[in-house]
Amino acid sequence: MSVVAAVLLGAMWLVFESGLLDSKVSAATGPAGDQLAELAVAPAGSMTGYSREKFKHWIPQPDAGKNCNTREAVLARDGQSVKANSACEVTSGSWTSLYTGEKVAQAKGVDIDHMVPLANAWRSGASKWDDAKRQQFANDMSLPQLVAVDSSSNRSKGDQDPSTWKPTAQGQWCVYATDWITVKKSYGLSVTDAEKKALTDMLATCE
Repeated sequence: MSVVAAVLLGAMWLVFESGLLDSKVSAATGPAGDQLAELAVAPAGSMTGYSREKFKHWIPQPDAGKNCNTREAVLARDGQSVKANSACEVTSGSWTSLYTGEKVAQAKGVDIDHMVPLANAWRSGASKWDDAKRQQFANDMSLPQLVAVDSSSNRSKGDQDPSTWKPTAQGQWCVYATDWITVKKSYGLSVTDAEKKALTDMLATCE
């Protein structure tokens, strides 16, 4: 190979490599990336005083139908061909879990997950909220805070943030990270350094 050809090849590789780097960077600099950059970064707070009962959840949702609560409203929203009885109890339907891609054929196998877990919210700012705001957070259907998923993955997740738990369906990492950031931004919750890094990495999977 001539010296000129080698120089040209090297230049082409630098351009190619630069393009790859740019694409990775740009994937995390869209609206979700901008929101993530605006979140306060702080160590996880104390769990002192925490109780799930401080986040009253599954409250009545009249707009979803008579006798319906938040869980039943999310089951109806996130499922396919969902049918319920007069007490708003789901009698049939199917659900595709965001976390695994698994199809669940019975409502009893579905958990309604808080995208940002209640305990995580407590550690990142909710300990300072009043009861009304905690109730709103625990039942908020206006944001991607509530999602119907398979019970196994929900219980595996627990109260972990993305630095220690991610959906097994990697194709959903972009959606998961975007939704997590949307909720934290909307409620003014903080993130840890490790959490922010994990979210940045997940956003890099967005097309």
